[in-house]
Amino acid sequence: MSKVHDASGPTRDNMAAFYQSGERPKAIQDIEERDRMPVDPTTGMPLPPRVQPGYYPGFSTLSQQAFWDEATREVVMKRVNNVPPIRFFTPEEERVMRAIVDRVLPQDDREDATKIPVLNQIDKRLFEHVSDGYRFENMPTDEDAYRLGIKGLQAIAQQEFDMNFEELQPGNQDMILLSLHDGNPPAGKEYWEQMSVLHFWQLLVQDCVQAYYAHPYAWDEIGYGGPAYPRGYMRLLNGEPEPWEVEEQRYQWAPPPTALSGMFSPLGREAGPRTPVPGQGGTH
Repeated sequence: MSKVHDASGPTRDNMAAFYQSGERPKAIQDIEERDRMPVDPTTGMPLPPRVQPGYYPGFSTLSQQAFWDEATREVVMKRVNNVPPIRFFTPEEERVMRAIVDRVLPQDDREDATKIPVLNQIDKRLFEHVSDGYRFENMPTDEDAYRLGIKGLQAIAQQEFDMNFEELQPGNQDMILLSLHDGNPPAGKEYWEQMSVLHFWQLLVQDCVQAYYAHPYAWDEIGYGGPAYPRGYMRLLNGEPEPWEVEEQRYQWAPPPTALSGMFSPLGREAGPRTPVPGQGGTH
């Protein structure tokens, strides 16, 4: 897929140079709301929000709910109809977290009516103290990790831009989040010393992805047919769609010109060779 980037926008290389130099960066100015949108790679113009983004227009997982058992249907429909309130995060923390989640997993290509309540599901997990049942030895509880991470991100935003994280333009927020991805935050040492930066980044991304792709609107986006029980699947060969599914219809798009989302670098590239990163370089 082709990418379209404005040369004046942030890049992976100039971001690394900025952190290594120690110089105060210039804020990315005059970013309009449309610059949050993915763009047409041919024209460079923003693509309008869609009721249903993705490559499966017209597909609806929920249209198949009559074929699910009652327990499955109840669980899935709660994700649509019963959005949990914010109970764990304070109002100030909520503002910061909404800005963070909006950059980790943007939904600007969705119309408001079909945006997935990612933060609400993360908040629900933390409020109910739901966890994987273990944690890394260099990590506090998930609840404490999020509160430390918010303070650490605010410290970076204040040092580098004299603003709160949630007040920054998207490109500058991306710069700060990139420093966590690289394992090299430039400020907030007193917070990052209390936990692994990379493990916090992985926790944050994992929570965002899990909350997003547990929702049936995301299933529509990727063409997932929903729960297979009790009906099951019939066409198991050659990748053919089931009768209730639709054919894939791809369209071209590129990230917003000020975003860093179209770039790739290994996780923790600034953290050094002694920092193991799951999923990179094998497991042995």
